[in-house]
Amino acid sequence: MAQDDMPTMRSRRLGGELRRLRLEAGLKVQQVADALECGQPKISQIENGKRGIRPLDLTTFFNLVKLEDEQHRNNLRRLAKQIHKVDWWTGDGPILDDSLRDYLTLEVDSELVRNYESDLIPGVLQTESYMREIFSTNERPEMVDHLVDTRLKRQELLEDVNGFRFRTVIDAPALHRIAGGADVVREQLSHLIDVGKKSNVTIQVLPLDAALPMDQHVPYSILSQRGDPPVDIAWLEHLTGGTLLEQRSQVQVYAGFWDELTAAAMSPSASQRYMRDLIKERG
Repeated sequence: MAQDDMPTMRSRRLGGELRRLRLEAGLKVQQVADALECGQPKISQIENGKRGIRPLDLTTFFNLVKLEDEQHRNNLRRLAKQIHKVDWWTGDGPILDDSLRDYLTLEVDSELVRNYESDLIPGVLQTESYMREIFSTNERPEMVDHLVDTRLKRQELLEDVNGFRFRTVIDAPALHRIAGGADVVREQLSHLIDVGKKSNVTIQVLPLDAALPMDQHVPYSILSQRGDPPVDIAWLEHLTGGTLLEQRSQVQVYAGFWDELTAAAMSPSASQRYMRDLIKERG
């Protein structure tokens, strides 16, 4: 990847973590530059995600900040290699907005995604007809086909039953206001039932009477990035994009709420029955 194509989500994450380690060690940029035998601008560019870092320099940096945790070292080495990775959506350039490309990067680098949705069916579980209903309402006509193709491509992750797991809690009202006619609704509910039978997919429905302060929480995902151990990241969705949370204390808040959600939600089997009953109700 050319330096002009950076920063990327991966290079920003790497640079942010290196900066955090430098600050925790009480080091100034010049001290790191001296150890790596380079100028301050290079260190600043690395920390800002505008350039990568060589493996030898990364090892020197680890020693400088006294990072002894070998698992942490290996995770950062892996991330440093991945900043040059060319993903399937890379060629789409300006067609996809930055927020979507950032999320795609996080998703494809994950071994587990835990997702809560309050209003919509999760993207990787949507049927094409349902996608078109959503995109046709909010997007320019010339963009609809491309966005549908992108979302369908994302669903290929679910075929990797040994390398990718998807767990979701869907608030019941989202199932009652699926956009589109009766055929679209039945197809989407049937698809949820079918995909929920996959060994790497877990779908739970949050009932209407769940005793949780749902108005205080937005849709979000916790993405466990591949590594040893996996690194958890929280992604919050909003009207203009998404917000990434990496600090452990922040992610733990959402992980704790996830535990509450799954405890309050119906079991996967009960959720399947709920959706089958909905299909019957829709005739």
